[in-house]
Amino acid sequence: MSYNISYSTADKAHVLAYLGSKGDLTADQLRRLEIMRGRARDYQDGLDRHGLDWGLSIPDALEHLIAGHTDSDAACAGNAYTTALQFVIDCNASDGSHLGTYSKPSTFFGLVDDEMRRLGVPADLLPHGFLYGGPPDEFPSIPWSVDGYPAIGHLPLAKTKAAADAYRAVLDRMDPDFHYDVQELIAKLDAEHEEWERATRDLDWYTQDTLFFRLV
Repeated sequence: MSYNISYSTADKAHVLAYLGSKGDLTADQLRRLEIMRGRARDYQDGLDRHGLDWGLSIPDALEHLIAGHTDSDAACAGNAYTTALQFVIDCNASDGSHLGTYSKPSTFFGLVDDEMRRLGVPADLLPHGFLYGGPPDEFPSIPWSVDGYPAIGHLPLAKTKAAADAYRAVLDRMDPDFHYDVQELIAKLDAEHEEWERATRDLDWYTQDTLFFRLV
């Protein structure tokens, strides 16, 4: 089985505005909420067609997030909450981009972390740490998904250049088996930093501050 990693950028405050809002939202936010609800129903329909029961439906998980609680004791509540939260992120984020497809991404990036750590890359910039780090600390706590997927990670856009520079500095000393994937990650972090820097400078309405990762 393979897993896909994608990413998008958003203002985390825009996502947080829905969590615990109890529906006290602006007209535009309510419009987006209806889109999220539609996507949640469509996803649940797909689970139902495949006979998959997570014990908590995606629409109900979304309503829990909006109501401000994530206390379901369903066996796969983490799967439902993570999926629902991703819909909230998606409706407030840029279009998604593809990072890569891996058979064992956690194992692979765990080994990349070990190699980078050995070479002196700071702990807060290690890729496994932000890919699998969950949503930002300000977000409500949600259970881990059964078997680890789906998963959400994040990296502040202000750290993308520091991460790319740190990886570039050690790339030649890393195991060659990691070179291609790390080069791809460097290129994508460079591009996100350049876009963030440009938009922050030139667009007075631009407030995006977080790179969100989706692993499914």
